[in-house]
Amino acid sequence: MSHSKITTFTLITVLGLFGVFRATAAPEPLTPGSNDGSIAYITARLLEEFHYTQHPFDTEISEKFYDGYLDGYDPDHLYFLQSDIAEFSRYRTNLDTLTLGAHGQADVAPAYKIFERFKERLHQRVAYVDELLKRDNFKFTSNEEVSVNRKDAPYPKNLDEAKRIWREKLMGEFLQLKMDGEKSPGTATNQADIAQTLQRRYERELRQCDELDSGDVLQAYLDSLAHAYDPHSDYMNNEHATDFSISMSLALFGIGAELTSEDGYCQIESLVPGGPAWKSNQLKKDDKIIAVAQGNQPSVDVVDMELSRIVQLIRGKKGTEVRLTIIPADNPTSRKTVSLVRDEINIKDQQAKALLIDKPNGNGGSDRIGIIDVPTFYAPVDSSGVTPAVGNHVSVDVAKLVQKLTEEKASGIILDLRRNPGGSLEEAIQFVGLFVTNGPVVLTRSPDNGDMEDGNDHAPDIYHGPLIVLVDRLSASASEIVAAALQDYGRALIVGDTSTFGKGTVQNLDYLRPFVWAASDSATNDPGLVKITIRKFYRINGASTQLKGVVPDIVLPDPLSYSEEIGEDALPNALPWDTIPSTNYVRLNDVMPYLPTLQRDSAMRVATNRDFAYVRQDIAELQKLQSEKSETLNERKAWDEKESLDAERDARDKEIASRPIPDEKMYEITVADTEKPGLPAPVILTKTPAPDPGAAYTAIYPTNSINVVPLTNSVPPDAMLDEAERIMEDYILLDRAGGDAVASHE
Repeated sequence: MSHSKITTFTLITVLGLFGVFRATAAPEPLTPGSNDGSIAYITARLLEEFHYTQHPFDTEISEKFYDGYLDGYDPDHLYFLQSDIAEFSRYRTNLDTLTLGAHGQADVAPAYKIFERFKERLHQRVAYVDELLKRDNFKFTSNEEVSVNRKDAPYPKNLDEAKRIWREKLMGEFLQLKMDGEKSPGTATNQADIAQTLQRRYERELRQCDELDSGDVLQAYLDSLAHAYDPHSDYMNNEHATDFSISMSLALFGIGAELTSEDGYCQIESLVPGGPAWKSNQLKKDDKIIAVAQGNQPSVDVVDMELSRIVQLIRGKKGTEVRLTIIPADNPTSRKTVSLVRDEINIKDQQAKALLIDKPNGNGGSDRIGIIDVPTFYAPVDSSGVTPAVGNHVSVDVAKLVQKLTEEKASGIILDLRRNPGGSLEEAIQFVGLFVTNGPVVLTRSPDNGDMEDGNDHAPDIYHGPLIVLVDRLSASASEIVAAALQDYGRALIVGDTSTFGKGTVQNLDYLRPFVWAASDSATNDPGLVKITIRKFYRINGASTQLKGVVPDIVLPDPLSYSEEIGEDALPNALPWDTIPSTNYVRLNDVMPYLPTLQRDSAMRVATNRDFAYVRQDIAELQKLQSEKSETLNERKAWDEKESLDAERDARDKEIASRPIPDEKMYEITVADTEKPGLPAPVILTKTPAPDPGAAYTAIYPTNSINVVPLTNSVPPDAMLDEAERIMEDYILLDRAGGDAVASHE
């Protein structure tokens, strides 16, 4: 049985601008804000004093800071020339002296000089691309190749060499668009349309750069400083701090609309049920927002504006008015102004939710398996630094879902922590307490080598049945604490990738407002915050999850395990792995008696399962791509590769689409549903329509409100979750037969 992982809500999804292409002159150079020096100085001193490593801001940190800032603008070494690097080289070993300047004021001039040079090179590239697109008819008959990844390549020697690299990149982009628009090699394509698409793409990038202000430059600069200490320490200006608070709290003040950018227009992707936009009945999917006004103030034209800036205009204090001028999706020649009053929006799509699967067990009855999707370990976080008393807590929500699944006779529960980046450490501790009685959950070590034990003295321990934790390479931080604790206790079977992400560090938020006073009336009102790694956490058995992550009891094939860019060990300046003494804890015996049988039976299924055969194909393709240093610019060769891959994909899609609908019922349960008697209406599985060719069937999720359009999703195979369900079925049967073999929780 395949179930699509519950989609998470993102307020900002795509950045993009649209306009008629033109090589414009660069705007006036940016200069430091009046408060930048003090913000940079305080940020540096806080990192020196409170970071876990206790590393002084010295030449070593200066070099990492400098390298990281350059890579932030030019990771593939496409823009800066060797002469630029030679000019900037004096900064590489001197940023410590410049930042820890006298009288609490850092010299941040290097940030702006490097940025302005990048902007100059970007303008040169865009002008050169414009020239090439006007005069080059792009024949793809030679044996030229384009480099795929230049991060380790030397910077261009001079502008002529840079132009050669830019031309190769442009040709690769042109060939890709050409092949995307053709059904077979040699099919006539409108090369003018391709050229226009590329012109708009480059113009979009140029405008986005030209719209950056001094606050954006300082954000990138000080974030590079924080990352010189470790990859999870960050500087956040006010805008970034607000986004962080929203992601942790699952709440914001706005109109309740998910927005995207399409050809320079801010477009409504969906509405949040119960939000002001939804209640107004005046906005709908695909409406375009072209202007935003605050109350009775004049409207601001937002066409071609960066999406993140439009979002900032639309957000605001609860109870305030915002007016949107829109182009209705169903009447694009008209304009309409909609007045809305901002309210608190709960981002329910990122809240934990459950699926209850009712499937025949082959004995004339049925078994019910519960799957709880946990997107993050969320908890209320106020942007002022104060933790609110009320709000969304993942441990509270999951407790309700567990209790509901238990009431509905679920014989086993799968906790799906895949792609869960972590969140609140306290929530992770409370979360483990839902499945394990009082005891330690995680150990932490502070810079002074003081070891602490965090646990739960009032654990509710509400569920005692078979438990599986599903993880992948993107399960990080708090997800790893939960998986490690439940594995060490022997309470849950861990299933998934070869290991989790490997983030074994704890961060603290230090708000700069108490330390930075406005240098002038025009200075930054809110200097932001620094997120600083202050501790490392360890499993209760004493091993760190840093770098190595959590290794599942049953490892399943997954392309994520083979990606060279995913995982703590792929990040620069990651802290090392180590161990500390284990703590005392009482190990349970829930999993070990059955583990050899579960491992053997799963391995036999995976070896012959069709979906895992497809997964292995994907792994092989990923490994091939990662090993290639360049791509061909010969159209015939490119078509041969494409046709081979397309044939393989088409055969796969046809096989998947031919599969019968599973003989089972599926119920989606939200946290709100846990307060209602019984179960919601089951999800309807149907073979038609099938919008996704790679889907076995379509799932129609019923709703209880006539104002909400039913959501229809095509459901592609999820090999890992399907196998986790089969493992759970085996686990349930073994647990029933095992009787007293399992330690009692009574």
